[in-house]
Amino acid sequence: MRLKSALWVAAYLRRCQIEGAFAVVRRRGAEEAGAIFVRVVRLDGTSDLFGPAPQSTLDDSRGDRSFAPSLAERPAPDAAVEAYLAREIKFDPDVWIVEVEDRAGRNFLDVVSG
Repeated sequence: MRLKSALWVAAYLRRCQIEGAFAVVRRRGAEEAGAIFVRVVRLDGTSDLFGPAPQSTLDDSRGDRSFAPSLAERPAPDAAVEAYLAREIKFDPDVWIVEVEDRAGRNFLDVVSG
């Protein structure tokens, strides 16, 4: 059984707080199963963006949710990240957007590489 998106986001925000990073919900999505995007703002005009990992890259040993970089360029200019998120919101208005501010670019996610 998969955790509800709202519960996963609440736990993730707590994890960021414990690690000393500032994190907020920028956009609240569907409570039960909205897709979650995590933007790591580096405070230098660039950000990393992570979204749901494609199902084909997952295996049973990973946790409840896995993430993959959403953009090829890492870190990417903030304008490119904003454009990507705007397209995602148009495609799926139920998405969650969580923003983490961390100069070191720490994301605290289970990231699947390509």
